[in-house]
Amino acid sequence: MSNYKADGEGLTQFFGALEAKIMNVLWNSKPLTIKEVQARLEPEKSVAFNTVMTVMNRLVEKGHLRKEVKARNGLFEPIQTKELFLEEQTKAVATGLIQEFGNIAVSQFVEAIEDIEPSLLEQLEKKLNEARERRQK
Repeated sequence: MSNYKADGEGLTQFFGALEAKIMNVLWNSKPLTIKEVQARLEPEKSVAFNTVMTVMNRLVEKGHLRKEVKARNGLFEPIQTKELFLEEQTKAVATGLIQEFGNIAVSQFVEAIEDIEPSLLEQLEKKLNEARERRQK
């Protein structure tokens, strides 16, 4: 949870702005070179090749991307799907909040669900029942 930014929006809660854009490009395509990612970012606002290269190499170091060299070109692809990444990150955030703030966090989750999407209460109830059943076994 150390990289989580509550004031971010979407993927920028977990990544910097350019990192999030690069991850989205790669999640929506086959493995790409730095130049291919650079071209797909924002054609109307060019980002310098060296900037894209630096950010992509840092994403490799952080364990989000894998780099494979083929024919003198580095091909980059995400280590995991966007869905799996979001599942892991949101679980880590929720777990961290519950461990740190306990009952307050649980109350706020329920209030947020009621305010944002009341139909999610049914999902929450189902998950709670499943958890209770697992504990009883």
